[in-house]
Amino acid sequence: MVMNTRSGINEKKETPPTKANAMPLRKRGGTVSNIYLALIFIFLYAPIVVLIINSFNAAKSRVVWGGFTLDWYRKLFQNADIIDALRTTIIVAVLSAVIATLAGVLSSVGIYALPKRFRRIMMQITNIPNITPDLVTGISLMLLFYFLRAQTGFVTLLLAHIAFNIPFAILSIMPKLRQMDMSLYEAAQDLGCTPAQAVRKVLIPEIRPGIVTAFILTLTLSIDDFVISYFTAGNQVTTLALTIYSMARKSVNPQINALSTLMFMTVFILLIIINMRTSSKNRIAHNGVISADRKIGKRAFTTQRKE
Repeated sequence: MVMNTRSGINEKKETPPTKANAMPLRKRGGTVSNIYLALIFIFLYAPIVVLIINSFNAAKSRVVWGGFTLDWYRKLFQNADIIDALRTTIIVAVLSAVIATLAGVLSSVGIYALPKRFRRIMMQITNIPNITPDLVTGISLMLLFYFLRAQTGFVTLLLAHIAFNIPFAILSIMPKLRQMDMSLYEAAQDLGCTPAQAVRKVLIPEIRPGIVTAFILTLTLSIDDFVISYFTAGNQVTTLALTIYSMARKSVNPQINALSTLMFMTVFILLIIINMRTSSKNRIAHNGVISADRKIGKRAFTTQRKE
């Protein structure tokens, strides 16, 4: 309290906000955010946990526990239809991911070399398939193959997967090209590299994270696809999604739970391996930079003392 001697009025001195005053609000916000985040994770992963538990349930019922068993996994590997569908799915997914990633790299480099105005137009055209519903894409490709009088089967299925994977590959690779300093590519050519060598030794290593991301994304989308495969596969070939759909129309077979559990664990292990490799590379690079900086600083300090 401060007394104003001229007016005789007591005036309160405003105290600036301090860290102690702001902490309770921050704590309340952090608690609410943590609760919200926990609810989101429960909503996302609780069904997967229930599916994994039911894959070891001896009873076919999803609400009655009949004991622990591995029979559903044994029957899964004895089911010829599921094994054939899984083989077809993996072959189509790997081929489409490799081809779409290569096409995405070439397309991204070509789009990036365009003037800024045309580059923006090409990116908008490329993004149209990403936001188009799969139903529209599947029917369009089916009509295209019908117009070309192509027999639906493995080839049409593979072409359809490549077609809808290429825009996602471009979407994953283009940000890495924007982050890259193109003067490195020009400097490599000035130092004697041919354009092919500059691409292989400078361009590809710089955008490699985008290429890996594009491959994993297209591989996952191809394995997960159902709608486009339904319209382009025909009656001769079937994928895993189509087989699961035909099995689920009658009843939920516990073999589906076992298969889904194996797929989830495979993807989970791959993500762990990729994250561990990425973190180890970043740690090595960080330590290398620190050690190099220390050596440079020590050398500069020694030189200065000698002078």
